[in-house]
Amino acid sequence: MCRVVVAVGEGPDSERVMRQLAQDGCGLILATSFGYLEPALKVAADFPAVKFAHAGGYKSAPNLATYNGRFYEGRWLAGWLAGKSSAKGVAGYVAGFPVPEVVQGINAFTLGMRAANPQAQVRVVWLNTWFDPAKEREAALTLVNQGADVLTNHSGSPAVPQVAEEKGVGLIAYTSDMARFAPKAQLAAVTHHWGPYYTQLARQVLTGSWSGQPVWAGMKDGLVQLSALNPALPAAVKAGLAQQQQALVAGQLQPFAGRLVDNTGRERQTAGAVMPDAAIAQMDWLVQGVVGSVPGR
Repeated sequence: MCRVVVAVGEGPDSERVMRQLAQDGCGLILATSFGYLEPALKVAADFPAVKFAHAGGYKSAPNLATYNGRFYEGRWLAGWLAGKSSAKGVAGYVAGFPVPEVVQGINAFTLGMRAANPQAQVRVVWLNTWFDPAKEREAALTLVNQGADVLTNHSGSPAVPQVAEEKGVGLIAYTSDMARFAPKAQLAAVTHHWGPYYTQLARQVLTGSWSGQPVWAGMKDGLVQLSALNPALPAAVKAGLAQQQQALVAGQLQPFAGRLVDNTGRERQTAGAVMPDAAIAQMDWLVQGVVGSVPGR
């Protein structure tokens, strides 16, 4: 039996839905939004025979595993493309909540963009929500008015792609291909591909081989991709993207390697160093080249 429940609000509503799924006999429940973590932990404690997997979580339980993607790898590549595509050297980033995953994406995008154009800037507007089409649109318009000629986002509606198409600026879509909303504007999309991982989890539950180990997979695993490339991209840019992607997959290019300076001028990492996963997972500062700040910092 496979059941899919969509448009579930974070908080009490998600707890109700997960509890019902467990009561209905589901052996594996996938909690696919950051805000589902606490409700999932509550339900997991009441149904120890049911396995849970939570996307982006930082807490676990014997029957609740966490999984995430190294989305920042795709973001670095997207930033490189933005740097090659932006005439003004200014990108706009519509950001949801100031959690590490979002900060990682902003920083990786900026580092990639500045690898292509060392003078590039990335301007950030925070939403403090994952999904609010009106706020997303307002933020995107603000960024275009501030000079951004490429937009990207970490939010849930097609509002940012629609603004990019309307205003004639470039777009790097996120999560899925948004070409139907921005057929001319979209340069590429950072896309997530969970199917093989979900299949692996289901097989583990069915065969009794569930390990509950956390997973943090990336481009080499096929979970994160830069896809839906605009066919109008110059051949040299496509070739450069392919080279950069090959280096990322091979581990020869690591987005958070080398000397890193934040946007206040403070050195955060020395030359020759590679940032460990623990530091990436707690990232709460913005690199040089970002115009903006992390709320609450």
